[in-house]
Amino acid sequence: MKTQISLNRINDAVNFKATNSKGQSMLMDGSASLGGINNGVSPMEALLMALAGCSAIDVVMILNKMKQKIDDLKIDVTADVKKVDDYKEYSHIHMRFHLKGEIKEAKLQKAIEMSIEKYCSVAKTLEKTSEISFEYTLNNEN
Repeated sequence: MKTQISLNRINDAVNFKATNSKGQSMLMDGSASLGGINNGVSPMEALLMALAGCSAIDVVMILNKMKQKIDDLKIDVTADVKKVDDYKEYSHIHMRFHLKGEIKEAKLQKAIEMSIEKYCSVAKTLEKTSEISFEYTLNNEN
């Protein structure tokens, strides 16, 4: 199985448009110190967005299989960056899941654990260099 994207430069700086094989796209931009113009997410931010998206899909699928009713789902992600040689990587990533609905807390805990520890391909990729932790609120409690 292969995945393909195309990346095209859209100005004379470091602003790019990444497009997948289905034609969906996102803008990426470097920091101002690199000539960026704040016209897109940074590649490192895109990694965190991918983690949140991947895990959100898993959690929804798992909770649906557990016959839990989700009314709302939001994930906030924070990350600590460390410099390694000439590049940077995330040393710790913390995910905050906020869900509303008719959801049993034990099932929510299990769904998030299953996503991060087993199913989310992005989490499995990032765990090689980053510690990933999480917490959650359910119906504005916890």
